Amino acid sequence: MKIGVISDTHGFLDPRVEKIFTGVDHILHAGDIGYASLILELQFIAPVTAVIGNCDSDMDYRSTEIIELAKKKFLVHHIINPFALSETAKTAITKAKPNVVVFGHTHKKYSETIDGVLYFNPGYSGKPKFGAERSVAILHCDESGMRAEYISL
Repeated sequence: MKIGVISDTHGFLDPRVEKIFTGVDHILHAGDIGYASLILELQFIAPVTAVIGNCDSDMDYRSTEIIELAKKKFLVHHIINPFALSETAKTAITKAKPNVVVFGHTHKKYSETIDGVLYFNPGYSGKPKFGAERSVAILHCDESGMRAEYISL
């Protein structure tokens, strides 16, 4: 199974994302969506699980989503600091016992397993600004495990 992972679009869906995500089975959007219509665009590619971010307002998405894909449990939440979890995040992670925590907010790629949980940030994918690195990711999940592939925009 291939899972497209995107975050921090801030209302801009790079036209290359459609081609990059062609063939993914599911898309996870880790918040700071910008416009609800952006999720509709992604849904033309594959089913989407999305959460709100700190810059989103008036959207009908929850702050945390839990979904099982490829026999793995994913927790999606916008603001996560793997080394200093908020009480809300700590409670959600303890309760859900996910294999993977997908987050955004920092605008930086991150992939590290801590206490058996993969903490994963696809990086920033919004409009180009100030030379900031932009990326999305694909998580390849199969019997042998999970492999992350970052794609620069």
